[in-house]
Amino acid sequence: MPLSEHEQRLFEQIERSLAEDPKFASAVRASDPRFHARRRILVAAVLLVGGMALLVYGVMGNQPLLGVGGFVVMLGSVVFGMQAYRRGQSTDLRAVDGTATRRTRSGGRRGGFIDRLEDRWRRRPEGDI
Repeated sequence: MPLSEHEQRLFEQIERSLAEDPKFASAVRASDPRFHARRRILVAAVLLVGGMALLVYGVMGNQPLLGVGGFVVMLGSVVFGMQAYRRGQSTDLRAVDGTATRRTRSGGRRGGFIDRLEDRWRRRPEGDI
């Protein structure tokens, strides 16, 4: 249901007043999921480098368990980083410093691989190949 003109003006006025409050802006910025996602991606990168070092040290030192452990750490860090990236990209409303952007999706949350393939099939050009 769309907002009336009066409600839209009130909403914009509230947004402006909240954007001018530096304490509120810093609180919103601290709770921004993109901020946390960047930090988790950085942790994942450090763990990836550490896993690589363990893998190389295990291979060079002829210690296969250490090498396998390094590979597991690398694999886990990649999965952790990918999840953090996806969580940082999936918020519907982000408001930092008074700017609000709404990302809408048709039908809510997207499904898996098969749903994406079906969407691509529906959006394909209908010309002769």
